[in-house]
Amino acid sequence: MGEARKAQDLRNRRGGRAAGFAEFTGRLFEHLPRADQQRWGQVYLRGLLATPGKKSVRRMAETVTSSLTASQSLQQFVNASPWEWEATRRELMGWAGERMDTRAWTLAPAVLPKRGAHSAGVHRRFVREQGRTVNCQLGLALFLAGDEGQVPVDWRLHLPERWTADEEMRRRARIPAQASPQALWAQALDLVEGLAARPGVVRAPVVADLTTVTDVRPLVERLHGRGHAFVLAVSGQLPLTPEPVADRALREPVPPVSARQLLLQGGTRHPDAAVTTGSDGRLRRVQVISSPTEIAGLRPGGGRLSSAGRVFAEWNAGPQRLGRVWLTNLPGRRMADLLALAELHTGTLATVASLGEHYGLLDFEGRSFPGWHRHTTLVSAAHAYHLLSRPTAHREAA
Repeated sequence: MGEARKAQDLRNRRGGRAAGFAEFTGRLFEHLPRADQQRWGQVYLRGLLATPGKKSVRRMAETVTSSLTASQSLQQFVNASPWEWEATRRELMGWAGERMDTRAWTLAPAVLPKRGAHSAGVHRRFVREQGRTVNCQLGLALFLAGDEGQVPVDWRLHLPERWTADEEMRRRARIPAQASPQALWAQALDLVEGLAARPGVVRAPVVADLTTVTDVRPLVERLHGRGHAFVLAVSGQLPLTPEPVADRALREPVPPVSARQLLLQGGTRHPDAAVTTGSDGRLRRVQVISSPTEIAGLRPGGGRLSSAGRVFAEWNAGPQRLGRVWLTNLPGRRMADLLALAELHTGTLATVASLGEHYGLLDFEGRSFPGWHRHTTLVSAAHAYHLLSRPTAHREAA
């Protein structure tokens, strides 16, 4: 009797996982007009979840189907079949949002190495983390971040000007007419504004370190001017006004100084501001140094505003003293809370790496702009399902 009960429990768990996956994919692909599109969407997701190693369409087809033509069908689905990835992303955002206690919206770039020069947006770029120039596409992702983990819910593909100025290149890569070159800070703002405009979305602080790929000053001004709370990494050389507006109303204007100078010469040290987990997995107490500052904002109509903010960094006794420098327009938050928000950036970077290692972000075989967006959407969905469903959910897909 005991063995029979165990066998029935196992069948029930498998059935529950299968039902959960079917419900998930049904929601993501309900907007697709044809049943075959919905079916191949489900197969593609199964392939991303179940295929070990490189997620080529051939290997995914061999892993999850017995069809001899499945690889062609998957290639057709992601590259040529006319379906709207935006609608799938909206459903993914809703599904993930229902299962997460979202603490922040985080942003992170993704460098996608490429061979050749024909994939949409491919260009040569110096990657500081690798210390070399690579041939790559550059994506930018927006994540919902919470204690459960981080889920990418929207993407932008960086298009250098030559990709939009050359009509033949646009045609071959199927870049839509409305796509134009944008600075990365503008793409980041576009992602934030797009999420904020969705019905029912509760705003959360924006957290990012984009200092390796763009000048974040225009992003700071526009996020602040549009009422978005943020904790953003900035250059230590960023000019900042030392005193908030109210404190200097009756004084002579104070000239700006660099963020680093402001912290080192006038900052307040906050010993043991928070307990965090280090790269070795051990708990450590973090010392922080901070200073009030003025933050300038640019309203959508062009008007300007200024209000109080805070700049802060981890403090150590070594020769460098300061860690990454962060700027926030949430000066009333406890320092431990601000540090915890900033540290979500580490989890975002880990998620980007995981998308490449485990979910096929680096394995897209097409060259088109629509294909890239569909693939990143499906990669995001595979990661979200694995993260937010049962721990063994990825096995059901096989």
